[in-house]
Amino acid sequence: MATNDFVLGIDIGGTNTKVGLVDKNAKIHARFDLPTASEKPASDLFERIFKKLDEHCKQYELTPHILGVGIGAPNGNYFTGLIEKPPNLKWNRVNLVALAQEHLNVPAALTNDANAAALGEMLFGVAKGMKNFIEITLGTGLGSGIIVNGQLVYGHDGYAGEMGHVIVEKDGRLCGCGRRGCLETYVSATGLKRTVFELLASENSSSLLHDIPFNDLTSKMVYDAALKGDPIALKSFDFTGQILGRALADAVAYLSPQAIVLFGGLAAAGDFIFIPTKKYMEDNLLPIYRNKVKIIPSGLPESDAAILGAAALIWNELD
Repeated sequence: MATNDFVLGIDIGGTNTKVGLVDKNAKIHARFDLPTASEKPASDLFERIFKKLDEHCKQYELTPHILGVGIGAPNGNYFTGLIEKPPNLKWNRVNLVALAQEHLNVPAALTNDANAAALGEMLFGVAKGMKNFIEITLGTGLGSGIIVNGQLVYGHDGYAGEMGHVIVEKDGRLCGCGRRGCLETYVSATGLKRTVFELLASENSSSLLHDIPFNDLTSKMVYDAALKGDPIALKSFDFTGQILGRALADAVAYLSPQAIVLFGGLAAAGDFIFIPTKKYMEDNLLPIYRNKVKIIPSGLPESDAAILGAAALIWNELD
C-alpha cells in the first residue's frame, strides 16, 4: 500500500464526534473534533465532517488516498448501516453508511463503539495475534466486543455481544434500558458510585467519601480514596470486581477466550479492579478453564482508541 493510503475513522458520541485519517501503522493524521449536534439531521454532521477534513488536509498539505470510512456510533448496526434508538442521540434508523458514501465513493462500515474497540485492539493494541478474546469497555456504562476465530461476533441481526445487559442480580438495580440487575449497573463508573453510596448508607466505617454529593463523585475520587486505604473505597472496588469476575466466568464458559481486555476510565484503577476481578473469575470458573484466561489492560491510548477502532473496521476488511 502507498504511504498516502488512509482510512477515515469517525467516532460519533452524544456530545462530540472525533475524526481522523488512520494509516496502516495506527498513526492518526488530520485529527479533529466537532459537536455532534444530533438535534439537526445526521446529514448536517457529515457535511461538516467532510468540509473540515478538506480544510485540515489543505492546512497540512496532505493529499490522502482514502480507502474507506469506518464509523463507530451507539447502536450502530454493521449489517444494515443504521443506528437504531441510540442513547444520547436524537436520530433513529438513520443510514450513516449511506451518508458517508454520499461524500466519498469508497467502502464504508458501521458498528458500535465497543465492537470497534475490539477490532482496534486486534489490529493495533494488546490483542495483536489473538483470535479469541473479549473487549470490555468500562465507562459510564459497560460495552463489549467479542472476537471468535479472528472475527467480530455480530449475531444474526448485528446486535450480539451486549454483555452490559446480562442480568447479574435478580430484581437488582434499575438500568437505563428499563430492566433490573444489568451488569453495567454494577460494573461501570456509574455502578461504582452507586456501590459507594450503598456502602456509606449500610456501614459505619469512616470514609473520605462521606461528604461528597452523588453527582459530584467520580470514579477517580474513589480511586484516590482507595490509594489512601479508605475502607469504603476498597470495599467498593472489591464488590465491583466480584460482580465482574462472576460475569466473566460465565462468558468464559461460552467462549473460552485467550484473554479479556479491560478498557476505559474504570480500568485505569489498575490493581484495585484487576486483582478482585481475576480472583472472583477464577473462583467461579470450571476447573478446565482455570489459570488459562488472562485479564489485561488495553493497549490502545484512550485519547486515540475511538478513532483507531472506527478505522479498524475497514483495515480489518482490507486485510
